[in-house]
Amino acid sequence: MGSDVIGNQGNSTLFLVIQHADLKTQEKYLPMMREAVKNGKAYGSSLALLEDRIEIRNGRKQIYGSQIGMDDKNTYYVAPLIDPDNVDKRRAEVGLPPLSDYVKNWNMIWDVEQYKKDLPILESKQKKY
Repeated sequence: MGSDVIGNQGNSTLFLVIQHADLKTQEKYLPMMREAVKNGKAYGSSLALLEDRIEIRNGRKQIYGSQIGMDDKNTYYVAPLIDPDNVDKRRAEVGLPPLSDYVKNWNMIWDVEQYKKDLPILESKQKKY
């Protein structure tokens, strides 16, 4: 994997295929993605999205807040997240924007204190994929 082998467009396409593959495929390629990021051949932000998706699909909390859910009332929410107080620090470390900016794509407002209060409800909405 890496833009030096398949070019930037090829690298982006490969990531998207893995990101939207079934869970078994995602888990298979996760170590390779980690290695590619370590070697500067893939973006940390891409790895973060993949890691979050795998965590959510396994019924666990995500790390970077990249996965957005929608409930039965068509209301968007940030899928269950570990340590919400430090999510922006983790996001910055991998090149992702603050969560407050990211959730604007879904017309949401990030309020960490409210999120922590709502987390038990959000966890009950989470389904294992």
